[in-house]
Amino acid sequence: MPNYAMVIDLHRCTGCGACVIGCKIENNTPEGIFWAHFVHETVGHFPDVRYTYVPTLCNHCVNAPCVEVCPVNPKAMYKADNGLTLHSTERCIGCRLCEKACPYGVISYNEEEPHRFWRDDTALISGGTATPKEVAERVGGTVLPYYNRDREATYKGIRPKNVVEKCTMCDHRIARGVDTYCNTVCPSKARFFGDLDDSDSEVSKLLRSHSSFRLKEETGTEPRVYYIRKYNPS
Repeated sequence: MPNYAMVIDLHRCTGCGACVIGCKIENNTPEGIFWAHFVHETVGHFPDVRYTYVPTLCNHCVNAPCVEVCPVNPKAMYKADNGLTLHSTERCIGCRLCEKACPYGVISYNEEEPHRFWRDDTALISGGTATPKEVAERVGGTVLPYYNRDREATYKGIRPKNVVEKCTMCDHRIARGVDTYCNTVCPSKARFFGDLDDSDSEVSKLLRSHSSFRLKEETGTEPRVYYIRKYNPS
């Protein structure tokens, strides 16, 4: 069984956000919820200004606090044999303990029915514009302008309200031998996904060639997302 991990080369990363957009497209995430995101910081005073950008996602920690606190039996948040931290919407009771326990803030909660905009029957200008619901009906009666059915292979294509959701490292794609979508759409090829236990995998080679760091390593979570090099090499 593989031991999956991701390596992100910050020197290659351009901060374009393609990973964020690609993730939303692949996983049908609703407005305001991001399985892939970023943190950025601008420091200094002109002209001595420095900008940093770090892509973020679920770290699929070895010692995952979200799994530890899940009160459901069997657990709704659980560790798969391949090292991924996954979640069952069927078993989730919406207690949000996992969201509170995650030190990285990468677990989201659906408080309302997702993608509600396309069910909205309120016109922006009463009597002057069509409602979002009318627009959806005119283009085929769907509630979404776009929907990726591939997501349904291992997980609900659209998660219902009152449950949490997060990055699954595209488990539906890797199950059929395809790379994660955030890696696929990265124009600068800054992201790598593979088996840590395979010495010939790209992630293993990169971690042997470069010093690396992980976010909030002091918490003891043992993240499986590694960063190499720097966004600003100077």
